[in-house]
Order: sequence, then C-alpha cells, then structure tokens
Amino acid sequence: MAGSGGVNRSHDRSFPQKLTFTLLHGCIVALCIWLAFGPFDWPNPMRAGLLAFCALLYWARHCVTLFVLLKRQVAYAEVFGLLIFIACFEIGFTLLGAGILTEAPTPLGGKDWIAFALVLLGSYLNTGSEVQRWRWKKHPSSKGHCYTGGLFGYATHINYFGDSVLFIGWAMLAASIYAWVLPIFVIAGFVFFHIPALDAYLSKRYGSEFEDYASKTAKLVPFVY
Repeated sequence: MAGSGGVNRSHDRSFPQKLTFTLLHGCIVALCIWLAFGPFDWPNPMRAGLLAFCALLYWARHCVTLFVLLKRQVAYAEVFGLLIFIACFEIGFTLLGAGILTEAPTPLGGKDWIAFALVLLGSYLNTGSEVQRWRWKKHPSSKGHCYTGGLFGYATHINYFGDSVLFIGWAMLAASIYAWVLPIFVIAGFVFFHIPALDAYLSKRYGSEFEDYASKTAKLVPFVY
C-alpha cells in the first residue's frame, strides 16, 4: 500500500524535490524576517520578531525532517501545495502579530510566553518523537516491526499532537482571532483525514502488532483521545 493520507509512502530519496522545498521555504522565512525587522512601523515589532523566529524554527525542523527523517517519496505537487499552505500561515501570522489589521499595540504578556512555550513544546513533541523512531529503525532487529516506544508510547500519533500544540501556541502568539483558522483546520485534518488513512496503512503493514498497540494507546492526545 504505497499511498496513504494523501502521500506516496514508497521509499525514495527525492533529493531534487526536497532541496526545492527547503530553498523555497527558506525564502518564505526570509520574507517573514524582513517583514518583522525591515523598514516598517508596526504597532507590535517585538511580537512580529517572535513570530518570525517561530517561522525560522519551523524551517530548521523542516530541514531535519526532509533530509534526515523522511524516507518516503516526495512529489513536486506535494512540495508546491505545502509551500502555498506554509506561506499563508507563516507570512500571515507575522503580519497579524505585527498589527497589520489594527493600530492599537498589543504588548507581550504572560499568555504570550505561554504561547511561545507551546510552540517549543510542540516542536519537541513532533521532531523529538520522530528522531526517537528514526534511531530505533536503524537497528536491524527493528525491521518489520511497529515502533511503540518513547513518546509514541503516549499516543500513536504523538507527532501530530506535537504539531497541534505548536499551531495552537503559534495562533495564540499572533494575537488575532483570524489566526485560529489554522489550528482548527490542522487538527480537523489530523482527526478526520490523516489519522484514519495512516491507521489503515499501519494496520495493513504491521497487522495485529499495530492493532494491539493502537487498542491500548491514545490516538492523538495522551491519556484523553
């Protein structure tokens, strides 16, 4: 079963596609940095700077994912589709946080540092869990088995939970009700599309080993769902 969750899961280096993805995503981040620190008189320059840093962090994690962790095929259609999506929220969040829709400043406060902590936590849960699985897969004895250890012991899709936490924190930091479209859209996509499709793929690939693991482990939110 090569296709699952809207992507082709066949192994392939896809180096040209990954390099294109990385470079163009880097251009988006550079634009966010310019918008935050360039010659603009924003009501919230510090907030804009933090949001640009979030974009830079997301790009750094993206590089690790593409060139170290991701072994499946990446098509140009996926690259450009995701680039449009990434550009919308990275540039959009930077502008919203900078205050493009308001003249009144919104100084950074306690909830904003909580939001930034959620961005860092979500980044760790996503990339940290993937690194744990990557290390485990390097052992010959792991071949043909489903990884159930580390952070994946708390939820079968803890990496998706990490992204959910990340985008909630990012939306909070943007300080705009319009930013909440992103986490709602992403979490709904996980629950109703990506997780069911990936579960079907994993069930077919690992059989009773995955089904037993899934029956005892939360699906997305540890200890809850």
